[in-house]
Amino acid sequence: MTTTEATEASAVLDDGFHVFDTTLRDGAQREGINLTVADKLTIARHLDDFGVGFIEGGWPGANPRDTEFFARARTEIDFQHAQLVAFGATRRAGGSAAEDPQVRALLESGAPVVTLVAKSHDRHVELALRTTLDENLAMVRDTVSYLREQGRRVFVDCEHFFDGYRANPAYAKSVVRAAHEAGADVVILCDTNGGMLPAQVGAVVATVLADTGARLGIHAQDDTGCAVANTLAAVDAGATHVQCTANGYGERVGNANLFPVVAALEIKYGRTVLPAGALAEMTRISHAIAEVVNLTPSTHQPYVGVSAFAHKAGLHASAIKVDPDLYQHIDPERVGNTMRMLVSDMAGRASIELKGKELGVDLGGDRALISRVVERVKERELAGYTFEAADASFELLLRAEVEGRARKYFRTESWRAIVEDRPDGTHANEATVKLWAKGERIVATAEGNGPVNALDRALRVALERFYPQLAKFELIDYKVRILEGKHGTDSTTRVLIATTDGHREWSTVGVGTNVIAASWQALEDAFTYGLLRAGVEPAE
Repeated sequence: MTTTEATEASAVLDDGFHVFDTTLRDGAQREGINLTVADKLTIARHLDDFGVGFIEGGWPGANPRDTEFFARARTEIDFQHAQLVAFGATRRAGGSAAEDPQVRALLESGAPVVTLVAKSHDRHVELALRTTLDENLAMVRDTVSYLREQGRRVFVDCEHFFDGYRANPAYAKSVVRAAHEAGADVVILCDTNGGMLPAQVGAVVATVLADTGARLGIHAQDDTGCAVANTLAAVDAGATHVQCTANGYGERVGNANLFPVVAALEIKYGRTVLPAGALAEMTRISHAIAEVVNLTPSTHQPYVGVSAFAHKAGLHASAIKVDPDLYQHIDPERVGNTMRMLVSDMAGRASIELKGKELGVDLGGDRALISRVVERVKERELAGYTFEAADASFELLLRAEVEGRARKYFRTESWRAIVEDRPDGTHANEATVKLWAKGERIVATAEGNGPVNALDRALRVALERFYPQLAKFELIDYKVRILEGKHGTDSTTRVLIATTDGHREWSTVGVGTNVIAASWQALEDAFTYGLLRAGVEPAE
C-alpha cells in the first residue's frame, strides 16, 4: 500500500484526533514479552482491524528484527485503517540529518510516518547526549525538516518532558517550539518515568499548548497507576493525540492501556476515534493480542476483562434482575463483553434465577426451588467448594434440584490410584476403577504420568465403549488449592479441572481432605457435564 493509499484508508476518521498504538515498540519492552517478526505482523493486523490510526512498528536499523518487520509489512499487510510508523532518534550531535545512517534507515523503512524521540530535559541533554542545549535544538530542527522534505509526516516524542518541565520549563518548551516550527505535525509530551498525577498533567499540557501553539499529544507510563487518567487529563487540557499500548503492556509496570482510553473517548466523551462497529471488537482484540504475546489476559481489566461485568453479591443481582444498568456503567456488549452472574455463598434468589437463565435452566419462578438451591450452594461453599469458578459443577447441582435427581451416566463402585517410587528414581502411576454403566459392571486399569492422569485414563478405558463422545474430551487445566485446616497436610483440598471437547470449555470442582479424592469428584463432574452437553441421555 502506498503512502497515498494508506492516508486515504485512514481518512474515514477525522485527522483532528489520533489514536496511536506503540505495542510493537514500547509495549514489547515489558518483561516476559519477546516478539518474533511473525508475532509483530499478527499484532499489527489485529490493531488495524481494531481501527487505530497509527501503529508504531519499531526502530528500523536499530536491530534486524525491526528492519525485517518493516520490509515484510509493506508487502504482507494491506492496512485498512492504520498508517505504519517508524521510530527513531534525532540525528547525532555535530552531524547532519541528510548524512545520518539512522535517519536513512527511517526513510528506507518505507513507513509514511516517522516518530522521532528528542531530549527535552536539560540534564538528559548534557549528561546522556553529551552536547549543548543549543545543539540539541538544532538536532531537532534539522531532523524534522529533513524528513519533511523527504515527504514523511513527523511526530516528535519529547522524552522526559514533564520532569524536564519541572526542572527547566523554558527549555522544555523551547524543544516543543523547535519541533513545531520545523514542521512536526504533533509534539508528544512524554511522562517517561511515569511519576505524574492527572492534575499535574492537565496543568502542564494547558500551559504548553497556550505558550507554544503546537499540536500536542500525550505518552504516559503507569508507574503511579495513573497512565489512563493522565492520558484523559491531557485530552481535557487540549491534547489531540494519545499514545497507548494494548492491555497496557510496557516497560516496568506498563503504559497507558489502549482499551480503557479508547472506550472512555468513545463512550464517555462521545468522540469518534474508531471506525463504525470497531468498539464491539475490543474484547476480542484484547484477548487475541494477549494470546500472541503468550500472557494470560487480565481477568479484571476494565471493559475487556472476563470479570469486568461479573456480579457476585446477592444485592447486586436483585437490582440487575430489574435493570442491568443499576450496577453496570455501560452495556458490556458495546465493547464485545458479556455480563456474568457468579454463584457463591453471597448468592441470593435473584443471583440463582439469573444464573439459571444464563445456563438455559428454567426455574419457573419457583421460590421454594430457588431457596433450596441457595441453601445448597451456601452449604457446599462452607465445605470449601467454589462455584463461581466452576459453572459446570453448579449447573449439575442446579439440574439435580430441578429434576429431582442427579444425572448419572455411570455409577462408581470404587477406584484406586497407586504411585510407585522405584529405587532407580523413576515413578509409576496406575489407577483401577470399578464402575456400573448401562447395567454392566466394568473394571478398568490404566497408567498415567501422575495419579490423576491415570484415573482420567482408566475412566476413559471403562466408558468409551458406551460413550464414544469421551474420546473428544481433554483435560486442559488442573489447579489445586489447600484450604484452611488445623493439621497441616490434613487440610481440606480444593481441585478445579478445566476440560474441552474441542469446541467449548467447562470447569468443575471437587473438595476433600484427600487431593486424589477431590480430583476424582471433579473428574466425575467433568465427564458427566460433557456428556450432558453432547446431548447424551443418562443411563443410570
